[in-house]
Amino acid sequence: MLERVAIYSKDNNLKTKEGVSKLVNEFCKRGIKILIHQRSGDSFIGPVGELIERFSDLSAVSGFPDLVLSVGGDGTFLETVLKVKDFGIPVAGVNTGRMGFLANISTEEISRSIDMLCQGEYEIIERCLLEITQPAGLFEEKSSSALNEITIQKADFSMITINVYVNGTYLNTYWSDGLIISTATGSTAYNLSVGGPILSPEDESIIISPISPHNLTIRPIILSGESRLKMVMEGRSDEYLATCDFRSKRLPFSQEIHIVKAPLKLKTVMLNGLDFFSTLRNKLMWGADRRN
Repeated sequence: MLERVAIYSKDNNLKTKEGVSKLVNEFCKRGIKILIHQRSGDSFIGPVGELIERFSDLSAVSGFPDLVLSVGGDGTFLETVLKVKDFGIPVAGVNTGRMGFLANISTEEISRSIDMLCQGEYEIIERCLLEITQPAGLFEEKSSSALNEITIQKADFSMITINVYVNGTYLNTYWSDGLIISTATGSTAYNLSVGGPILSPEDESIIISPISPHNLTIRPIILSGESRLKMVMEGRSDEYLATCDFRSKRLPFSQEIHIVKAPLKLKTVMLNGLDFFSTLRNKLMWGADRRN
């Protein structure tokens, strides 16, 4: 039974505001306390009452919510992950964006979806994250964990050379525009666009997929989730680009990157009647064939 929920949103567009307001109204009808993430300058359209509390830092609230709802697109979902991943609170996504692969609750289904959440008609899926351990504190106050992928990319027009080691053993040297190091969750994101394999979200494996490799024999590879990766870069310019989901940083070629599976998993909500394979078919038209 839900007693407290938290709502995160990033965009101030009309569709997102309407989605937040609808959530607030539906939860208030059911007597459920609502924590709304508040940033300076944010405006909020919706009812105000004793059930509603504003907060800026989840660690500072008097009691943790039973569930966190991310309202927006998949990008908003990734930002929400950074704010809640250390608390072990399940996250559900309400889609007011475009794809809505992670944020898979539609605004048209909010009332019915809240009923299902209140009745416990959902499954918790635990998803692995990746983490950059070296250099430490790469993104300063922001986490170096990624739900989708970590990438190493060229920072200018020249391709780069990336030497990859797995548990201290040399794997391969990639001459390419970069590498995507992906989780199972991220297998349907950037990894998918370069021809990498699709994994079901509970899989703990790590995928390495090259970006435009200058070699016909290079293919993506799936590694154990317990693998410790080391990347050593070379190039003709001064810097390369490291990304961690939506964050990015330019680094000198002398800087190695070390990547491991993060110690904590993220709990995500899948409503009954939805599943990963139906999402593949509906969102990405996987297996679409006029004969089916």
